[in-house]
Amino acid sequence: MSAFERYLVRLTASAFIGAVVAVTAVVWVSQSLREFDLITTRGQSFWTFFAVTALAAPYFALLVAPVALFGAVVYVLNRLNADSELPVLSAAGVTPLRLMRPFWVVSIIVALAVGILSTSAIPASLRKVRDIITAIHADVIVNVLREGEFTQLDRGVTIHIRRRDAGAALIGVMIADNRDRKQDIVYTAERGQVVKTDQGTYLVMENGTAMRKATGEENASLVTFDRYAFDLSPFQDDDVVISYKPREQYISGLWKPPSDVKSEAALGRIRSELHDRLTTPLYPVAFMCIAFAALGRPQSNRQSRFAGILAAVLAVVAVRVASLWLTNQIAVSAWAVPALYILPLAVCAISLWMVLGPGLMASRTRSPQPRTA
Repeated sequence: MSAFERYLVRLTASAFIGAVVAVTAVVWVSQSLREFDLITTRGQSFWTFFAVTALAAPYFALLVAPVALFGAVVYVLNRLNADSELPVLSAAGVTPLRLMRPFWVVSIIVALAVGILSTSAIPASLRKVRDIITAIHADVIVNVLREGEFTQLDRGVTIHIRRRDAGAALIGVMIADNRDRKQDIVYTAERGQVVKTDQGTYLVMENGTAMRKATGEENASLVTFDRYAFDLSPFQDDDVVISYKPREQYISGLWKPPSDVKSEAALGRIRSELHDRLTTPLYPVAFMCIAFAALGRPQSNRQSRFAGILAAVLAVVAVRVASLWLTNQIAVSAWAVPALYILPLAVCAISLWMVLGPGLMASRTRSPQPRTA
């Protein structure tokens, strides 16, 4: 690989990485706001919120990567034309096929990265998100407790909290435990924190009192404590069965669906997800070919490149819409499966013909020059 080809690889890669990071960050922030209720209404800590939203970032990067590569190739080719580098290379005898080589290198690397994300990394991250969200939904303390309300967790156990504080802390805790017929216990504490360990789930109260009153007695005993752990394990639903969606399944689970999935609609969604994953790595290459077909030929500074850029953008939008339509059709019927694979391959073939075909046709029809003595 020549120095100029390495220069194009660095320029394209840096533009691609910058576009992916910028667009993914914007999408991540906008989508993260939808999960903000984990802190505001479900009493989770900031780190739980950050983990849930950060684990979804690879999925956003997967969606952005093909379009980001297209934008990077358009940027590099437009810059080469604006700096008159493409006309100089063409005059020096550099063929379009050789000029395309650095973009092929970057697009294949991006396609491999997209393939790894779609087949293994993203299902793993989405499964982890599902596990966290399911655990939060199964948490009776998060779902039941409301500020300023008396909540009966079970027969004989009532909890009241004044308010929730940052970091999932509970301020002003009162627990009335009447499960033991021989005595009634009322716990009060300035603050509390739900702590989950291997031994169970506990409400750790700080700076409080425990008032015990035996049945039939008039007087009650009062005990103060700095820290006291109230066992919440009997009120937790630990037998939750997690059902993963097709997007959260690995390729093996999509290729061989579980035996309990028998409905045609569910099998169609699994089939659609499987083939969408397998064809996703083809689109970075296809979009690179579209960009090169539109802007890969040398132009003078007097020629407008707006028409070529607009045509390339419209072509990318059309291909993406067609792929989404075919993916939806696969969920209904299997006839669209071959078309989903043919679409990106046909785009590459047509783009390559637009780049190389006219030159080959001209070389074949060019008549030989007669020799002069």
